[in-house]
Amino acid sequence: MSVGSWRRGLAFLAAGTTTAVVRGLLDGQAPGGAARWTRTNHRGEPVSMLEGPAVAAGVLAGSLVGAPSVRGAWALGVATSSAAVFGVVDDLAEDVSSRRKGLRGHLGALAHGELTTGGLKVLGIGAGALVAAALATPRRRGGAVVGPGAWTADVLASGALIATSANLVNLLDLRPGRALKASAMVAAPLAVGGGQAGSGAGAACAVLGAGAAALDQDLDEADMLGDGGANALGAALGTAVVLAAPRGVRLTLLAGVVALTVISEKVSFTRVIERTPVLRDIDAWGRRPVEPAGR
Repeated sequence: MSVGSWRRGLAFLAAGTTTAVVRGLLDGQAPGGAARWTRTNHRGEPVSMLEGPAVAAGVLAGSLVGAPSVRGAWALGVATSSAAVFGVVDDLAEDVSSRRKGLRGHLGALAHGELTTGGLKVLGIGAGALVAAALATPRRRGGAVVGPGAWTADVLASGALIATSANLVNLLDLRPGRALKASAMVAAPLAVGGGQAGSGAGAACAVLGAGAAALDQDLDEADMLGDGGANALGAALGTAVVLAAPRGVRLTLLAGVVALTVISEKVSFTRVIERTPVLRDIDAWGRRPVEPAGR
């Protein structure tokens, strides 16, 4: 077995083990008490957001173990931890009485001088994404030094990809297992990639490992990712792509993620999934069936 394969396996195991251990510890030592982390899900039932910090810790641990280089480790660490921290702040401190929805709502509030927890999250994750992109973007390409203008453009595009990926995964965390399944579908091809694609394989394996450890509780509707967990998953995946993919692929993916984010302001992903047989079947796999109306 190659060194790369060992690293990927260790990343998967480290992420899964860390997620399970941290989640177990949080059961008895939830900061502020378990009630602070409890929300009401789409069925009107209580669900815990303690999965979020557990998954974030797992992804972070696995990403560091499976990082292709010191530079990659720093990039993954900054992106994942900043997304998790600002996501958890929004989870716990959000003012539900004046709740702003979506990027448009939070950016609109910022434009009027109002800093919501969602707006703080946008700024914090954006800053972390830019730092991570700067760490992940080499100053030399093909033996030649990259000019400052071209390097800066690369960093801005990569930072935008990391930040918007964090947001997109969070937009999917509306039904049990949905965000974890979507993240796994993106991570799987990255996890087996070779060559340059292998640069993001460790982080992808970390996403798979953390997701596997959390999936049962998520599908059972006992836990949910919340912003902290979903943002961390998305940021790690975005950084994995930045480390693995050439510029053309990154720009194409950025355009796709931005398009989906814009569409989400007007179109319900849940309704699209429910009306598309293949997506509906994948989305419903492992989940409790929806009870008929009137019961």
